[in-house]
Amino acid sequence: MKILRDSIFIAVTIALLMSMLTFSTSCINKKQKDTADSIIANMVKVDGGTFMMGTNEYKYDYQQDQSPAHQVTVKTFYICKYEVTQQEWEAIMGKNPSDYKDNGPKCPVESVSWLDCQEFIRRLNELTGKKFRLPTEAEWEFAARGGNKTHGYIYSGSEDPYQVGRIYTQGEGPQQVGLLNPNELGLYDMSGNINEFCADAYAPYNAEPQTNPLQNDNNSVYRVARGGGFCNARRNCTVTARLQVAKQECYNGVGLRLVMEAE
Repeated sequence: MKILRDSIFIAVTIALLMSMLTFSTSCINKKQKDTADSIIANMVKVDGGTFMMGTNEYKYDYQQDQSPAHQVTVKTFYICKYEVTQQEWEAIMGKNPSDYKDNGPKCPVESVSWLDCQEFIRRLNELTGKKFRLPTEAEWEFAARGGNKTHGYIYSGSEDPYQVGRIYTQGEGPQQVGLLNPNELGLYDMSGNINEFCADAYAPYNAEPQTNPLQNDNNSVYRVARGGGFCNARRNCTVTARLQVAKQECYNGVGLRLVMEAE
C-alpha cells in the first residue's frame, strides 16, 4: 500500500513539474513573439537611392577615415526606428548584459559584442522567419542622413545635436530610446545615445562610386560602429563619424539597430 501511495505521489509531482515547465516555456515563447512583433512593427521602409557618403571636410586628423567623400547607391531596405533595447535583448537572449540596467529596460542594450549581435539576430530570424541583420555602413549613413528625404543636416535630423541625441553626459549613460526628435525618416537616436554596430569590417574609404557596398572580411578583427553616444563629444556624433571596435569586445557605449531586408 505504501509503495502505491509513493508511486502516486511521484507521478503527481512529475506531472506538476511538467505542467510548470510547459507554462514557463509558453510564457517565454509569448514574450519572445510579442518582442519580435514589436520590432517588426517599428521597421521603417527606406527607399533606395544614391548619395555622397563620407565627407572631405574634417577638422581633426583622426577624422581622416571619413574621407574621401564618394558616391554610393543602396537598394531599398527596412530599418528600425529605435536601437535594440535591454528588454528586447533579454526577451530573445534570456539575459541582460548591460552596464546601465538602472537606467531602465527601454534604454538601448550595450556591453554586447558584434559577435553577440550575430547570435541575437540568428535567434530573431529563427523565431520570425524574417531576414534581420545589421545595417551595412552605407545603409546606416543613408538612413541617418534621412534617405531621399534628407535636409543635409550634420547630425541625424538636426544641426543641433542636443535636439536629436544624448551625447557626452559625464557618466550618466544612455537614456530611453525615442525621447528626442527623430530624423526625416522618423528614426530616433542615430546621433547619440549609443554607438551602433554595422555589418562591415572596418576599412578605409576609396573615391570610386559603389553600389550596395559591404566590407565583408571575416578575418578582420575590427567592425564599424556609427552614430556616437552618451560618452562621445558632438564631433563624434555626426552622420559621417566612424568608430572601429574589435568584434569580440563589449563596451558600454556600443549596441545595435536592426535592418530587415525588403521582401
